[in-house]
This record gives sequence, C-alpha cells and structure tokens, in this order.
Amino acid sequence: PNPSPLPLFKFEDFLARKWSSEKRFGLEGCEVLIPALKMIIDKSSAAGIESVIMGMPHRGRLNVLANVVRKDLDQIFCQFDPKLEAADEGSGDVKYHLGMYHERINRETDKDITLSLMANPSHLEAVDPVVQGKTKAEQFYRGDTEGKKVMSILMHGDAAFAGQGVVYETFHLSELPSYTTQGTIHVVVNNQIGFTTDPRMARSSPYPTDVARVVNAPIFHVNADDPEAVMHVCRVAAEWRSTFNKDVVIDLVCYRRFGHNEMDEPMFTQPLMYKQIRKQEHVLKKYADKLISEGVVTLQEFEEEVAKYDKICEEAYTSSKDEKILHIRHWLDSPWPNFFTIEGEPKRMSYPPTGLNEEVLKHIGKTASSVPLQDFSIHSGLSRILRGRSDMISKRTVDWALAEYMAFGSLLKDGIHVRLSGQDVERGTFSHRHHVLHDQEVDKRFCVPMNHLWPDQAPYTVCNSSLSEYGVLGFELGFAMANPNALVCWEAQFGDFHNTAQCIIDQFISSGQAKWVRNNGIVLLLPHGMEGMGPEHSSARPERFLQMSKDDPDRYPVNFEVQQLFDCNWIVVNCSTPANYFHVLRRQILLPFRKPLIIFTPKSLLRLPEARSSFDEMTTETKFRRIIPDEGSASKNPSKVKRVIFCTGKVYYELAKERKQLKLEDVVAIVRLEQISPFPFDLIKAEVEKHPNAELIWCQEEHKNMGYYDYVRPRFLTVLSNKKPIWYVGRDPAAAPATGNKFTHLAELKRFMDTAFDLSAFEGRSF
Repeated sequence: PNPSPLPLFKFEDFLARKWSSEKRFGLEGCEVLIPALKMIIDKSSAAGIESVIMGMPHRGRLNVLANVVRKDLDQIFCQFDPKLEAADEGSGDVKYHLGMYHERINRETDKDITLSLMANPSHLEAVDPVVQGKTKAEQFYRGDTEGKKVMSILMHGDAAFAGQGVVYETFHLSELPSYTTQGTIHVVVNNQIGFTTDPRMARSSPYPTDVARVVNAPIFHVNADDPEAVMHVCRVAAEWRSTFNKDVVIDLVCYRRFGHNEMDEPMFTQPLMYKQIRKQEHVLKKYADKLISEGVVTLQEFEEEVAKYDKICEEAYTSSKDEKILHIRHWLDSPWPNFFTIEGEPKRMSYPPTGLNEEVLKHIGKTASSVPLQDFSIHSGLSRILRGRSDMISKRTVDWALAEYMAFGSLLKDGIHVRLSGQDVERGTFSHRHHVLHDQEVDKRFCVPMNHLWPDQAPYTVCNSSLSEYGVLGFELGFAMANPNALVCWEAQFGDFHNTAQCIIDQFISSGQAKWVRNNGIVLLLPHGMEGMGPEHSSARPERFLQMSKDDPDRYPVNFEVQQLFDCNWIVVNCSTPANYFHVLRRQILLPFRKPLIIFTPKSLLRLPEARSSFDEMTTETKFRRIIPDEGSASKNPSKVKRVIFCTGKVYYELAKERKQLKLEDVVAIVRLEQISPFPFDLIKAEVEKHPNAELIWCQEEHKNMGYYDYVRPRFLTVLSNKKPIWYVGRDPAAAPATGNKFTHLAELKRFMDTAFDLSAFEGRSF
C-alpha cells in the first residue's frame, strides 16, 4: 500500500496504543523525519541514485523501517511478542537495533532503488563509519567513482552528534581519496535534550551541528513543526549533494514528546520544558488544520486517509499474531546472494590447499623486486631492498614482506580485490612493505607494482588512512560487508592502538554475526611483541581477543579445523613463519564462509634471518599449519624428551636460540601454536601423546595476567583430562603490558629463559 504521507505521522500513535508499556524509542515530536527522508530519497533517485545506505540511532528506527525502507508491518509488530522463538543461530538483538535490506520501486520516479538500513549497537554514532565504508565499497564495485549511483544518509541525535568523537573522525574521511563517498546527507533529530541532559551541559558550541563546519558542510536549521519548510530544505540538500558531491547537514529542530524511552519520566529533570511540550499541538493536527483551512483537502478526505492507514496497521497487527518464529535473517542488512551455496546446495565444510605453483610465486616475486614503470627514480635505500628481494627469490626463500606480497598478488590473480588500509600502511610502520613507490624527482608520481602483476587481475587498493582507529576500522568493516570475495585488511600502526577502536571490535566484529547473522571476513593486522620498546608499543592485547572467543574450554570438539572455524566468532592467530602468514591470508578467502581474522604480526621478525620460509612451504598442496611441531633432533626420539615447551609467536626464536646454546635440542621440544583460537585440541593432544615422558610448559613473553595463558590453560587441561599439569613460564603479573626500562626488559627475559630450560624447576610442585 502507498498511502498519503499525512497519516504516516500516526504510526507512532498506533504503536503506543497497542504496546503502551514497551520500549520503542518513538519519534513523537519529530515525525517529520519520515517525509524528510522520503523527499531526500525521491530527489536522489531522480538524480540517478540506485542504492541508498542508511545509518541511524534507535529513535524512530521502527518508523523508518516501516515507512521508508518498507519492511512488512507484520514483521515489525511480531517483534513485540515475548513468546516469539528465534529460528537462527546467535543471540539476536533488540528490535530497535536491527537493520534491513530492501529492493523496491521508487513510486515518485518509477525507478528501482535499493535501501539498506544498517544494524547497529546502542553505542551512538558507532555505525557512521561502517555506513561510509559499505557505501564506498558499493561505489567501488560498481565503478561509481563520482557517487552518482550509490549514496549514504546518516541520521543523528543532537547530543551524540556533538558529543561523540567518531563523528569528527568520520567527517575527516569524507574527502580523502580512498575513503570519500562523494557526499553524505546528515539529518540531525535535534530534540534539544540528551536523555536527561540539557544542551548547556552537553556541548560548548552554539549548535549541535557545529562539528560539520570542519569540512565546510552547509548546515540547514529548520523548524520540524513546519513540514513544508522541511521538505524545501530536503530538496535543496539532495540537490546540493548531487551537484557538488559534498556533505550537507539538516538540523531538524524539534522536541521529544516523552522520555528517553516510553517508560522514562522526563519531569524529574526537565519539568518546565515538559510542561511546555505537553501544551504543544501535534504537528499532524497543525498541518492538517492548515491544509483544511486553505482548502487543499477536506476534513473528510483527511479522516479517510487516517482511517485507511489505521486499517493497514490493524490488518498487519492481526497477521503478526500468526508469526511463531523470529527469523533474524529477514533483518539482514548486507545479504550475499549465492555465496553460501553452489547450485542451490550448501558449500562443503572444506577448503582446497592454499599453496601455489612455483612459477606464480616467482612471477609475483619478480614484480615485488622491480619497478614496472619506465624512467621512475626510486630512493637508493629502496633499490637495496628490491635487490634483497630479488636475491631471496633466486634462493627460493621469502621474508614477511614477500610472503604478504605473494598472498595478496595470488588473490588478485584470482579476481579477488585486496584492500589494505591503516596508518602508514603503504610503506609499513617498520619500513618493510613499500607497496607504493615514490618518484624521487617528480612530485606526486607514484607506482603500485602490485597493480602490474597480470593484465586481467583484480585491483589492489593500499591507502594510508587518517590518524584514526575508531573511524577507519569501522570504515573497513563496512567495506568488508559489501562483498565476500574481497580481502579487506586494517593494520594498526602498533597493535595496542586498536584499543581506541574497541567499540568497533566489541560491538561489531566480535559479536556481529551472533546479533545480526552477518558474516564478515575483515582482517586485523596487529603488530605485537615484547622488544623493550616500552608499555605502549609492545602488546596487541591478545588476552582481550581470546577472552571474547566463544569456543568452550571444557568441551573437546567432535570436528576440527573447518568446522571449528565455522562455529567460532573469530579466528586468532600468531604466525611464526612467513609461509604460515601467507597461507592464513589465502585461507581467509578460500574458506566457504567468512569470519573476522585477528593476526598478531611481528616486528623484529620482519628482518630476522631465521624467520624466513622456503618456497617448499608455499607450493602446491601445502596449507596453513595450526601448530608447528618440533622438527629438530627432539622429534627423532620423542620418548626421551623431558620437556615440551608450547609457545606462540616471536618467543619461539628466543627459546630456540637459548636451547641451542644450552645443547638441549635432544631433550627439550618446542611446539608452536600458530592458530590460538579456535584452539587446536586435536593437534595438541597428538603432541602430548607423542611425548609421554615429558613435562609440559606453556611459555610466553607477555605477563602472566596477559597474553595467552588464561586462555590456553583450561584447554590444555581438557586435552590432558586434568591428569597432568601444564606449567607456566613467562613474566610475572603486572599492570602495564611491558617495562619502559631496557635493562629490566632483558633481566625479565633472562629470568624466564632460565626457568624454561631448568629441567628441575617444577620438581616437587603439587598439581
């Protein structure tokens, strides 16, 4: 049904009548938002827009879903039924957080239009960069370089727009070449209050929209009780965006008729304001009286329209009672048609080997060690790096930078778009990557050799971001939502910097699939390692990711590897070899589903001669190794091994060096966990059984209350059936992740190395 816009103001009244004691975060006081959005979409559709991606807070969300996106009313109403069972996996989310994807005809222009309202958490404005990232991705895959086909609309509350720093971060992405969406229309529902806080306590600027002045966006302040003025402003805003491809802001100056939610009492804190609001005539009555007095409509026509819309709602309400099961998938905001099936059948829980033909490795290596453009002058230091790469290729070996090059390049060959974003990623924080070459003689002349591998390859995007984590990680998460056949990576400058993006990690990446049935294959590259660089540049906080991993420490799984990956909420790895890093990046795309991948990447290992891999570990039929068992002399006679040290990451090389110096290679085995979560129970069990006479050690360079110990210990005990201990060796508990004193750092390292190889260290200790 397509009723007149007038009765749409009655949607909130209907919900209030039927569910008077339910939270719904109604739009009363700013009902004009609905025709405002419709006007923006209509005008944008007329200008050629085919897809609109929207983000908004909870207030008015059900109304937008019903009357803008056109979600079936019975599907919305059944959400109020407390007896509705959830049909899909995961925990679901409350109704005013859910998203929606819908393709329909725009009746004003008679053109097809796709509307996507993104699901979001209660964390206000967190969805802003996610929307922008998904918009950018859709533009990218359509070749819509000018934003003429795809656009974004962001809705905000006045308090959050002024108060949340991610708004500022998102604005600062708006005109950066690899992040611009060619203009966003921002609509602020300015109800002049934030929960219980007055504007005079909520911001220092005169207007809540002043943050938009940072990009010189035009800002229209308009009275939300004047629908015609609002429509005029929306027309101008849509035309501005279409003409100039710049952000524009509409400030709907309105009020909130009830409390923050329908159960809240606003008179506690704003008594005079709410006495005034209660005297305020509803905008629908005001505008209807105006139109009737002008003879535009008659009272009878108006009442008929209201009755017609009420009938539609009543019929949907009746129909909603037939719904017994809630299908969260019906609320999916970013569907991937045909990705999870082959010819209508679900994909098998397997993936092919991730190794490559040696000729492909050589070809990529040759490009990685050369400059594809003629007369391009590179830095002498870079010439030395490229010669070093060429030398490695001739010796059939790779370091970390080359392994990454080969993973990315091989995926590009298969038509997989690769995007790497973050602070200083083009060169790499540690000057190891050099994916963008700069002409030393000509300003702004660049070369990206990765885009010169094959004539018909997929494009490679590598882009230095603004100095933002929250905004940029949210953006890349949104970019990864648009297409499962892309490898989207965000690299932190140092691993611990991800904590300023913790909201995106907690609310979207860790729990997004459980809440919204939404797969996402984003890759986080987090440089990690205790190297005496102080408390801020050492730890990527692996304990936080592991604490949020949902695999059960007390249950020994029935199925391993792919099924474990399918069941988990994300994958956490710490690769100790370039080859394994290469394989895990390729596996991310070859899996029959998508999960976020958290990689703790190295720093000193980037140039460590021992941390190189042979082509033999990367050629056809090779694949990612979840653990790397001891392959030295201890493996030749495992029954004589007295101690097995389990570890992960860089500390392996320090342990191996110490073992060699002490000549303990025959009696101490070192096993590396490469995939930490989901935990490789089966392979750990095999290692334990292989060394029946050995005591077991978990060794980490992180402090005891950090790192991996709290995660791995209960899982080891499950493998051991609690019959044997797993002893801890590492740094003592601490408040800071690392010391800032080099002497202390080395003393700590020596202390736990001594313990690791003192074969009598745990004698007499009770388990």
